[in-house]
Amino acid sequence: MDDLDLPRSSPVALAEPAFELRRAGGVATPLVFASPHSGRLYPDALMAASVLSAQAIRRSEDALVDLLLEGAETLGANLLTARFGRAYLDVNREPYELDPSMFEDELPPFTHALTPKVAAGLGAIARVVAEGQEIYGRKLSFAEARERIEAVHKPYHAILRALLGEVKAAFGRALLVDWHSMPSAATRPTARGRTPDFVLGDRFGASCAPALTTLVERELRRMGYEVTRNTPYAGGYTTELYGDPAAAVHVLQIEINRGLYLDEKALQAGPGFNRVRSDLQQFTGVLTQRWREAI
Repeated sequence: MDDLDLPRSSPVALAEPAFELRRAGGVATPLVFASPHSGRLYPDALMAASVLSAQAIRRSEDALVDLLLEGAETLGANLLTARFGRAYLDVNREPYELDPSMFEDELPPFTHALTPKVAAGLGAIARVVAEGQEIYGRKLSFAEARERIEAVHKPYHAILRALLGEVKAAFGRALLVDWHSMPSAATRPTARGRTPDFVLGDRFGASCAPALTTLVERELRRMGYEVTRNTPYAGGYTTELYGDPAAAVHVLQIEINRGLYLDEKALQAGPGFNRVRSDLQQFTGVLTQRWREAI
């Protein structure tokens, strides 16, 4: 497929593009892999306004998930990764899901303040990182929020929307897997007494065909992983926005237990990193070969 005719920058200039897209090579498929929370870019203006250290502000990242997925494009899956840190702008939120208490000026009426994510301090522009640490030492202006949304959120979703439309036009359907990670401390034992390794979120069957979730669950369990569905993560903004099985667009969110692959304190690859990356490459190969069975 030819490159999409979309700009890689926005009217607001940033030193780096908002996303990276690696196109599927070899035999193309309708698969799109996305990693919206593994970005590691934190602009100087953010750090100047923050009371956190460079290491502390990274606590909200789905650290290294993009590296776990490296090579997916060689197996037939398009790979899209957000490049800016989640603390700068969370592309898995409504763009104007903002907390009024964070701003020095009154927010426009089209913003969304009364949401559970905003109440938790985790709107499109987060108030806190993991463990409830406050990010900012001052109030922000709405102009700053708009700048981030224009520079990061809009370009990321423009390319994602266009990419899903493109693969659907080519194959008659589209499959988006939205990859995330979850703190090991946030997991609870399953009925089988094991800590979940993966949580599959399909909004309780509303965002993708049940056969797809079943295929993914079966393959991950075959590798020895403990897998649960929709609890505690059923899917976020991206899953709800794009998932429409009736229109042949299927979206599945996958959360990976960070304890499997990450040194969660240092935010560096842990002892299990290579194993998980290898298993995900194998999983990707199965999915690119067998997607027709599920959607």
